[in-house]
Amino acid sequence: MIKTAQNVCEETVYETLFKKHYEPLRSYLYYKYGDLAKAEDIVQDTFAKLWQNCHKVIYETAQSYLYKIGNNASLNAIRHLKTVRAYEKTPQRTMDFVSPDFQLEEKEFMDKLKRAISALKPKQREAFLLHRIDNKTYSEIAETLDISVKAVEKRIHLALISLKETIGNYSI
Repeated sequence: MIKTAQNVCEETVYETLFKKHYEPLRSYLYYKYGDLAKAEDIVQDTFAKLWQNCHKVIYETAQSYLYKIGNNASLNAIRHLKTVRAYEKTPQRTMDFVSPDFQLEEKEFMDKLKRAISALKPKQREAFLLHRIDNKTYSEIAETLDISVKAVEKRIHLALISLKETIGNYSI
């Protein structure tokens, strides 16, 4: 276990922080903003910034530093993506060997599902994705989000109700 007042610039301390916070931070950013590849890139950049600024960061505040930097970088990436999308001229198309009807139905459903998940309240979306995608238990989610298990249950319940109202009674 790491003692307090440790120097983040020490490789062993930095490595411990990386091992401890990489996956939770990546999942947090993915669930909050919905792009796994981008979340992984941002987490890598976040840890690079921690290394660059290790002399300014004390061990006890490293976790909040990582989440703050990661969250801000994600918000900047979303702003950039919105700008890029505003100026895109041609939509991307995929060519598969399945029927065009199936492709259309699948695309419509996936679009509807993504919109429905995006439309969830942020706290509901976060709890829902932690449970359904990351397979975390309610108690693990409660610990991650620093809320009670009952609050997690309520968020996921409300998310399911909202999704069922939006996309119908599919198996969610």
